[in-house]
Amino acid sequence: RRGEIMSVEPAEGAGETLARHDSLYGDAEKVSGDRRHGSGASWRQTVLLAFQSIGVVYGDLGTSPLYTYSGTFPGGIRHPDDILGVLSLILYTLILLPLLKYVFIVLYANDNGDGGTFALYSLISRYAKIRMIPNQQAEDASVSNYSIPEPSSQTRRAQWVKQRLESSKAARIALFTVTILGTSMVMGDGSLTPAISVLSAVSGIREKAPNLTQLQVVWISVAILFLLFSVQRFGTDKVGYSFAPIILVWFVLIAGIGAYNLAAHDATVLRALNPMYIVDYFRRNGKQAWLSLGGVVLCTTGTEAMFADLGHFNIKAIQLSFSFIIFPSVALCYMGQASYLHKFPQDVADTFYKSIPAAMFWPTFIVAILAAIIASQAMLSGAFAILSKALSLGCFPRVQVVHTSKKYAGQVYIPEINFLVGAASIVVTLAFQTTTNIGNAYGICVVMVFSITTHLMTVVMLLVWKKNIAFIAAFYVVFGATEMLYLTSILSKFAEGGYLPFCFSLVLMALMATWHYVHVCRYWYELDRIVPAAKLAALLGRPDVRRVPGVGLLYSELVQGVPPVFPRLVDKMPSVHAVFVFMSIKNLPIPRVAAAERFIFRRVGPAEHRMFRCVARYGYTDQIEAAKDFSDSLLDGLKLFVHEEAAFSCSQHTDDNDGDGALRAAQAAAAEEEKRFIDAELERGVVYLTGEADVVAAPGSSLIKRIVVNYVYTFLRKNLSESHKALAIPKDQLLKVGITYEI
Repeated sequence: RRGEIMSVEPAEGAGETLARHDSLYGDAEKVSGDRRHGSGASWRQTVLLAFQSIGVVYGDLGTSPLYTYSGTFPGGIRHPDDILGVLSLILYTLILLPLLKYVFIVLYANDNGDGGTFALYSLISRYAKIRMIPNQQAEDASVSNYSIPEPSSQTRRAQWVKQRLESSKAARIALFTVTILGTSMVMGDGSLTPAISVLSAVSGIREKAPNLTQLQVVWISVAILFLLFSVQRFGTDKVGYSFAPIILVWFVLIAGIGAYNLAAHDATVLRALNPMYIVDYFRRNGKQAWLSLGGVVLCTTGTEAMFADLGHFNIKAIQLSFSFIIFPSVALCYMGQASYLHKFPQDVADTFYKSIPAAMFWPTFIVAILAAIIASQAMLSGAFAILSKALSLGCFPRVQVVHTSKKYAGQVYIPEINFLVGAASIVVTLAFQTTTNIGNAYGICVVMVFSITTHLMTVVMLLVWKKNIAFIAAFYVVFGATEMLYLTSILSKFAEGGYLPFCFSLVLMALMATWHYVHVCRYWYELDRIVPAAKLAALLGRPDVRRVPGVGLLYSELVQGVPPVFPRLVDKMPSVHAVFVFMSIKNLPIPRVAAAERFIFRRVGPAEHRMFRCVARYGYTDQIEAAKDFSDSLLDGLKLFVHEEAAFSCSQHTDDNDGDGALRAAQAAAAEEEKRFIDAELERGVVYLTGEADVVAAPGSSLIKRIVVNYVYTFLRKNLSESHKALAIPKDQLLKVGITYEI
């Protein structure tokens, strides 16, 4: 049956191992042509995608002119030529980081069309076994989207890097730490972007209502933020895709205002295209020029979104929209502001709104508010998507991920995270009250994510791309040194708000690391205590244990062996369903797994037990189906497995004993009978069983371990973890089995 081929493995606990060419290899050819939204698109489609990307990707980058100059000159402009030096810095920063690094290099390091820090880690983990949980299976590499060749023996450097990563626990931990740090910083972005974008946009109203105090402006901003976070549950795709025209109008406005200011005030600021003005600026201002870099880098806010949101578009669409719309518009805006400041340097604290022609103020103000909201929405959407991917690493509790769009797979909403990020954003706005102070915090998030991407990209170039070492060294030195220069400048403002993202990220990292540590320990605990075949047979052979009607699905993290919670289940409730499946949900380090390649099966014990092992494989952007659809697909696959198992056994027997038709017919009849039996038990109902493990530190553990396991992990498990919702298990069909693990 096309599209439903399942792999067949030897029975667990069986002494005989049958060698075969897995049917999954043939089936991969049927799905390998499946293309992601936007890949292989025509030029017409690419142009349409480029237009759509304007509303999703660039809102944050487009609203940066609202606050960049005020963040760069918090104490005012000291020398007329300083504005030329800063304009030159802004232009060349935009060229170096967003344009050269991201648009023309980083975008190509996508993972089957998906981008972001997590995608880079997943890409690396397919080339080298760097994941902490030992659940890799040989069949995973045959999934069509997994098709990554091993580093060739001729490429000694790539092979050496692979061996180093796999053999060094410190290297694996370092890569994991860097990845969750990037995730934490993006979550920090999710709380700071709405605060700085909305506050800077709303501040413009004081131009027409000077009696308004800054505190009143802050409360107006808080009201907008509250509304923004309240509507997240209705879906993020409606905002991004429907309001692309508004963001396009915004870019047209800022480009037009920039051109107007150049013509009306001082077009000689175009001299800033000469990078010598940067040298003169540093020579003239010394340390103060270095400190101002923390404000200059705000012109790049939202750059990471080009990579993180790549999965909705394609590389050409992003390159087209940035190169021909976003970069020229933003550059013109900054040039126009510099032209205005050359004539009115005293207005640097509110350059954008001061430089707007009077007739255009209200239209621009309204569009600025809408653009700030859309920019915040895009960042929140990205934060939700990245954290939903982190769930597949096992470094965050299984929370409910709501897919808000049937059309766009990456649009998700996580209620708990929305509440936490929304509260953080409102608290930041009330506490800091000015865009300058928020900018000090915001800049750290931006540059830290840049730096993390540079380091992971370097590993990708060494291990995956196998580029020339000179190119890799140039990439690392040029971009790494630039980002380090900006980072040192921003860190100098640690006490002026820069501490905020560090505190936020450290807390989130600690929680993620705690959850992942216990998750790995729990996996090893179960792996070390899998139930042997002899004990399983003894359990089922007990006189008090009976088989009850229906299908039982016992969920476990293990992808091999019978989990230790099964004997506990039999002891407490001495019955086993007529058809019993040990079920494991496994996330592969790829964005998507085709439905045809979802399940792999094996039989557990002899055929008369009717017990099976099933591993359901998902990519980190895949959505788990509803319970009814999932069970139907699983049992269809199980019946196909039974059919293929019989066919394979017949073919093996035919090779050994030609002409034994009676045995083949008997095996085929037995397979049909078993399929009818599965159908009959399915009609009697499906029961989902999960192990409710109470994980505690083993006696003699250190104080730190007892705190981490007994208190922090337990708090997260009880307050955030909703595994039955995350796995789409209906409550009325759920049975939890309590068990204690001492790790």
